[in-house]
Amino acid sequence: MDSLTHIVLGAAIGELMAGKRLGKKALLIGAVANSLPDIDFLASFWLPTARDVWAHRGITHSLLFVVVITPVLAWLAARIWPRTPMSRKDWWLFFAVELFTHIFIDAFNAYGTGWFEPFSHSRISFHVLFVADPFFSVGLAIAFVALIVLRSTHPARKRWAWFGLAFSSGYLCYAIANKLSIDAHAKADLRGITYTRYLSTPTPLNCWLWYIVAEDSTGFHTGYRSVFDHRPTRFRFQPQGSKLLSPFLGHPDVYYLRRFSQGFYIVEQWGDTTVFNDLRFGEMRGWEDPKARFVFHYFLQYPTGNKIVVQRGRFAGWNWHTCKAMIRRIRGN
Repeated sequence: MDSLTHIVLGAAIGELMAGKRLGKKALLIGAVANSLPDIDFLASFWLPTARDVWAHRGITHSLLFVVVITPVLAWLAARIWPRTPMSRKDWWLFFAVELFTHIFIDAFNAYGTGWFEPFSHSRISFHVLFVADPFFSVGLAIAFVALIVLRSTHPARKRWAWFGLAFSSGYLCYAIANKLSIDAHAKADLRGITYTRYLSTPTPLNCWLWYIVAEDSTGFHTGYRSVFDHRPTRFRFQPQGSKLLSPFLGHPDVYYLRRFSQGFYIVEQWGDTTVFNDLRFGEMRGWEDPKARFVFHYFLQYPTGNKIVVQRGRFAGWNWHTCKAMIRRIRGN
């Protein structure tokens, strides 16, 4: 999830687990602890881009990281705040919950989370939440503001923290239910198409409009479906274009990109440039533009031009017209 969500989530958990004993310090410590696995962003300062996108959400988002770092943080906290009523066991539980919550919730979006690193390089992706979903985060954000404003002894503090967590948890369950409904309808609409793999992932900032990908032996059938649709899903075929990779086979960039994409990729030629596209991140406004390009696109001939490869296409070309078109599509129009 986005950094703001981890901050407000960590603060709410901190309040519930240690607010009475630490006061408002629990908010700060919880926010920092919940954000800690994202320290791997520092790798981007020296790793090549393709290697960096693979490394992110790797070892620092693993169960091993939680197990190893929890006692270190507990020891440090006990040394820094020796006069608080938090025992070493309390600190262990506090940091274990904060760190695990981070890697758990991150697995619900498309990027992929390395729970089992370094023993397995498989990435866990449930494809339920967009990486920044305001509907998931808004309850936590409201609770965070209330916890900042209320005095540390106010009796309503726990109720606000529970409100934030209950709101986000309820929305997560609602998004899971939407995904199950989308999958049932989309797979029914795929009858007659022989496919080997399938995924559905939410479009930006919501859990009502979903991007569908079904793989066959030569490429991918892609389409969009809203939970409010009453018509069959319309799919279009996109060839994988693997032959375009031939000149780049053996290059480290291609090796890491193929692993990162989990095989959900197509290769295109844009003028004189060969472009690697990761389908899991969807298309730029694909619900309104049938020729939309993919959010994640990597220029193979120009690796230095890919510094913000994950971010650059996410909201490219968005304006008020785009937002209205998306709302209309969500409504089933």
